[in-house]
Amino acid sequence: MTTPQIIEADLTWTGDGFAAGVQVEVDAGGHIGRVGVLGQTPTERLAGKALLPGFVNAHSHAFQRGLRGHGETFPAGAGSFWTWREAMYGLVDSMDASHLATLTRNAFAEMRSCGITTVGEFHYLHHDASEGGFAFDEVILAAAEAVGIRIALLQACYRTGDIDAPLAGPQRRFGVADLDAYWTQIDRLTPRLEPTRQSLGVVAHSIRAVGLEEIVTLHEEAMRRGMVFHMHVEEQPREIEACVHRYHVPPMTLLNEHLVISPRFTAVHCTHTAADDMERFLAAGGNVCLCPLTEANLGDGLAAVAAIRRQGGRICVGSDSNLRLSMLEELRWLEYGQRLRGMERGVVRDEQGRVTRALLEMATRHGARALGVRAGAIEPEKLADFCLVDLEHPSLAGATAETLLDTLVFGAGNETIVATCVGGVWAWHR
Repeated sequence: MTTPQIIEADLTWTGDGFAAGVQVEVDAGGHIGRVGVLGQTPTERLAGKALLPGFVNAHSHAFQRGLRGHGETFPAGAGSFWTWREAMYGLVDSMDASHLATLTRNAFAEMRSCGITTVGEFHYLHHDASEGGFAFDEVILAAAEAVGIRIALLQACYRTGDIDAPLAGPQRRFGVADLDAYWTQIDRLTPRLEPTRQSLGVVAHSIRAVGLEEIVTLHEEAMRRGMVFHMHVEEQPREIEACVHRYHVPPMTLLNEHLVISPRFTAVHCTHTAADDMERFLAAGGNVCLCPLTEANLGDGLAAVAAIRRQGGRICVGSDSNLRLSMLEELRWLEYGQRLRGMERGVVRDEQGRVTRALLEMATRHGARALGVRAGAIEPEKLADFCLVDLEHPSLAGATAETLLDTLVFGAGNETIVATCVGGVWAWHR
């Protein structure tokens, strides 16, 4: 519970633009009540500030924060996702609970300082050196609670080291013995959640890590329980080639043919997904999560964003490896990557031609949909999760209500974000 509030910033995001004179009512349960020109005496008068919905980070691997500053020299020649993966396994092999707790707290605290109020933690590093017992799962929840960030713990099922291959080496720390063990752990974690800020989602890590029959069974049970379902899909050509060799079709084709796709399903990356497979997936209501900074760092390639948007697809955004944490930079490079790909400007535009409004929807409303949380907008009955921007920061000099969002996305960064609010509880970062 929190103290009821009447919040009034100089400018507040309405979903269409920034407006002055808007007040936001927050109840004792941390939810938004009325929004508008309420004529109330504000309890939080945020002069010189702009209020936005808190950003939703739909895809994170917090432990990979430990790779920042590593793996950026290439004495043996050009690297790839697969050489990076070996460095990641080295980090996994050295991990203990204390190190994981520190990395995760640091990652989550940095997320909050850049305006992220909800994280979807795609969690597959389950075990300590004993390679069993799920000792690390509650470390993640405890770190989120310590930082005060809202978390959807996307609990990953990880069964094989590659298609039809056993787990090997550090991969054994990811392993789940069978689906019964997976659901037993889900049921064990459920009562340990902090109910106002923590939830669980279901994950099949990838077609490399879970066989088709188990993906189908896992997904069916997730749908029966009303849980969101996430999966890495077609990030690398080699993954597609291996799937075609084993199943005779690419991963997205398999998912479309064997699963009942719905708005609860989020496919992460889709860097190399065929146009017809993507069209079928989106028509069924599936979400796509892109992670521009990580996809660039790993040399994954660029998803066909313009085509996804033409088909009405809902794109959300994740920080993935947490090499760099800035939702504003993720959004900037989501658009810039497409400009470089197609040699045209304004690729991620809405029906009025506005790029940054479409991008903000990805970082807020669409992310909340993918994680199954009632956040992502400053509207009645939504969670009171906010991001606060300093209008007096030098990088925003000259910005007006009409140009502020464009200025933030294309001309500013984390330094402009001074506070976040999660469920009505404020934290000041600068």
